[in-house]
This record gives sequence, C-alpha cells and structure tokens, in this order.
Amino acid sequence: MGQIKKYPSRKLIMGFIFKKEDAFTRAKKIMQRRFGKVDFESRELAFNHTDYYQNELGENPQRKFISFQKLILPQNLVEIKILTNKIENKLSLKGARQINIDPGYLDLAKLVLASTKDFYHRIYLDRGIFAEITLFYKNKTFQPWEWTYPDYKTQEYIAIFNRIREIYACQTKDI
Repeated sequence: MGQIKKYPSRKLIMGFIFKKEDAFTRAKKIMQRRFGKVDFESRELAFNHTDYYQNELGENPQRKFISFQKLILPQNLVEIKILTNKIENKLSLKGARQINIDPGYLDLAKLVLASTKDFYHRIYLDRGIFAEITLFYKNKTFQPWEWTYPDYKTQEYIAIFNRIREIYACQTKDI
C-alpha cells in the first residue's frame, strides 16, 4: 500500500486568446489582483490553428501565456476555471467574448488544463469542470499526447512551458 504524501503546490498558468490587446490587459489586471505577481509572460503569438473562436473574436486572434509567482493547490483549479469564465463574461461586448481564458497548472511532470467540455481523456473534477493532462515531461522536454491541441504541440509553445517549468523548479527546489 502506498503512503499518502503531501506534494508541493503547482504553477498556475493562463492562456489567453484575444483580438484586442486591451482585452488581454484588462483580464491580466484582474488576474493579478486575484493571484498576485506575474513571473512569466510570453510574446504575442498568432493563433491560427483553428477558426473555432473566429465568430466571437474575429480573424487573426492572438495568444499569450502568463504564469504567476504564487503557487496554487491543484484542487483550486475548479474555482479558478469558474472565475475565468466569469471574467470572460464580464469583458464580453453585446454577448460576444472579447477574450478566451484557459487556466491550468504545471508541475515537473505535466501540464494540466481545465475545461468545461467532457471528452474521453478528461476527468471530471467538480461543478462542471474537467481536467486533462495536455503535455507530459519526458527526455528533458514536454511531449504531446494524441489529444493535445495542435497549437500546444508546436515547438514554440513547448519552449514556453519548458521555461515556465524551469521557473517552477527553482521555486520548489527547497520545498
């Protein structure tokens, strides 16, 4: 029988898809008030792997990732996803989202994303929120699964998550 152990907190990350920089700036400020200092922010990346958000956000949306210095407990992912959905609604104009916010967490072994959509590889957490392991860490880099979103499979995104993992590793080395 395995022994129950306490594991370190996880690195909170947020992915944003938006058309206007102002929507990202407003959402980021709200997140900072709630979760504290941002310790990583990616450059703007073209989000051209799907047209899923085109009706709401328009053509040529952008993507950014941030991570927070303050670590979270993994069970808090449900509340965080519910909060990000509320922020998306608050920033909507005439019923159309101006931003999509994808929260998740990263640890030394994996990247986990929250979702409101069920699928065969997602685990129900609570209150309509699911979690999926989107990337796993092996051979000194993150690796995709067959179900990993196409953009998360790119070397550009993987480099971002490897960098955030380095920050997290430094934060947790003494825990």
